[in-house]
Amino acid sequence: MLDHWPRTTSKYLKREGRRFCSKETLLKRLPITTWLPKYDLECLEGDIVAGCAVGLTLIPQSMAYAAVAGLTPNYGLYSAFMGCLVYVIMGTCKEISIGPTAINALMTYEYSRSGGPEYAVLLCFLNGLIILAAAMCNLGFLINFISRPVICAFTSAAAITIASTQIKGLFGLSFKSNGILDTYVKIFQNIGDTRWQDLTLGLSTIVVLLLMKRLKDMKAAKVRAGDTLGTRMWKKVVFLVSIGRNAIVVIIGLVTAYLLDDHQPFIITGEVVPGLPAVRLPQFTAVVNGTTLSFGDILEDIGSGVAIIPILSILGTVAIANAFCGGKTLDAKQEMYALGFCNLLGSFVQSMPVTGSFSRTAVNATSGVKTTAGGIITSVLVMLALAFLTSHFKFIPKASLSAVIMCAVLFMVEYEMVAPIWRARRLDQLPLWVTFLACLFWKVEYGILVGVAVDLALLLYSSAIPKINVSTIKKEDGVKAAYVLVEPCTGLFFPSVDYVRAAVNKAGISTAEGSLTVVLDCCHLTGLDFTAVKGIEGLCSDFQKRQQPLILANASPNIKKSLACLDPHIKITSTPEELHSLLRCVSQMDAVTTLSNNCAMVHSNSVVCAMVHSNSVECAMVHSNTAETCSGEEFDMINPLLQVTTSAAKPSVCDQPA
Repeated sequence: MLDHWPRTTSKYLKREGRRFCSKETLLKRLPITTWLPKYDLECLEGDIVAGCAVGLTLIPQSMAYAAVAGLTPNYGLYSAFMGCLVYVIMGTCKEISIGPTAINALMTYEYSRSGGPEYAVLLCFLNGLIILAAAMCNLGFLINFISRPVICAFTSAAAITIASTQIKGLFGLSFKSNGILDTYVKIFQNIGDTRWQDLTLGLSTIVVLLLMKRLKDMKAAKVRAGDTLGTRMWKKVVFLVSIGRNAIVVIIGLVTAYLLDDHQPFIITGEVVPGLPAVRLPQFTAVVNGTTLSFGDILEDIGSGVAIIPILSILGTVAIANAFCGGKTLDAKQEMYALGFCNLLGSFVQSMPVTGSFSRTAVNATSGVKTTAGGIITSVLVMLALAFLTSHFKFIPKASLSAVIMCAVLFMVEYEMVAPIWRARRLDQLPLWVTFLACLFWKVEYGILVGVAVDLALLLYSSAIPKINVSTIKKEDGVKAAYVLVEPCTGLFFPSVDYVRAAVNKAGISTAEGSLTVVLDCCHLTGLDFTAVKGIEGLCSDFQKRQQPLILANASPNIKKSLACLDPHIKITSTPEELHSLLRCVSQMDAVTTLSNNCAMVHSNSVVCAMVHSNSVECAMVHSNTAETCSGEEFDMINPLLQVTTSAAKPSVCDQPA
């Protein structure tokens, strides 16, 4: 068998390669081929406006996020243009803006601070490879195991952590810290060294940013049908000022610092490497503290970041695409391909890991973007800034960049989700707060893993201990009990077998008093594994020992097939009519005493397990090789499960021959 493995693998790879390189697949993987033939001047106008708006937001944000990642501002700009270009060709959601984000920058800092830019660029390369591999292997479904409460908690904790790291820049302080608690301790220890000039500039910038953010939401700034051309143009200018607020405040800070350079009152960014980055392979070795590290040593240093950053990148992009796809079906696999190539090709221009940005995507959507071609305009603006403006970027005050970051992450704290989660399901508060506290006071990357672990534990708990409804169904007179109905609310698999078996036995002994018929409703059982089948076999044995009837109702064909291995004579009811007929027959034979030896006895030892097949019920007593048909008067009962009542005109199944 092992001798044929290389040949089988080779055939599989060739077949998959031919399928991937087919014309149909290539067109699907290049969505630009769909919209480009329909491109017109109207699309061009919308894309130019949106591209400029996103570019004015992206340039200051990318420089600020580079600082969060522990890199110089030029690396943020390097990360800002390649993703935009690649997504134009491969992206499916026209609103998405790919580039550096606050959370990815924080994660990059966590895993690359010991190695600097070389580690960050290599992380971007590995990020792209892993995302592409996940897309090829259809592993995107793993993202579904991260619940919404965990995502909310992670995002909120990351936002608070990022904002906390920027307080020192806002106050004009300079120190190194490890964790949020250490950050605040050192802020209070160094509070006496606060530079009032930086603090004043930073706080003023925050106030201006918040006010400018509100401009586009004012009624006076919204275009109406009856507006004149001049009014429309004025409102468009107000709108552009609002969405380009980050660039405006940074430029104001830059000009102020430049004019006061003789007696510089602010801590400024400093020299920024000019020009576009060189196109080259990422470095697979690095020199750290005079020691040359191999690729294996770098991977050991990065550790879990190799998996954590791709997961967060996919999660962010797919979530944003779902939010802005306008009700259309999202091709998550294609989004993963696009994101993978954005990172992979970005690493060749010294980019740090990138993903979709919610804030810039919102700007893109509100600016009226028509196609993904808006990313070309954004990319061109970033490259122009790199080529001609980097000599002036050194005058940008760090307090201004800190204010931009704090205002960007301020609205990522999803405090408003606590109340809805509480109302929907209180137990979801557990993964929410465990994730939040672990991310905040331990490590962000470990916090999300802890949250996922708690979620999976709750999921396994609910699977192992499902909700089971037990009710007594009365006869027509409303006094005497007809049978006891047991309804498991979930499927039956190996974690819950023992619990369900115990619950049905308890219902048979206590509620049914050890003699009344018990009906186990199988409508929620979509499938059975081997452990569940053996559990039902043990359940039948328990009822046999008590000589108490047990009926399995509403069984699907799959359940019948799974239970066929128990006993070839076992027949399961599939329809309400079959179950009602069997119950009527049982009650005819003995309406007062137990039914242990009167109906559906096979081989004189088998338990009554819903012996119904092909819409007929054989109520035969098999004893000493003699079969007798049962007869009795008609019996009607109120049956909420079946919603069927018998009539005197309908022949009894007990009149059928055995």
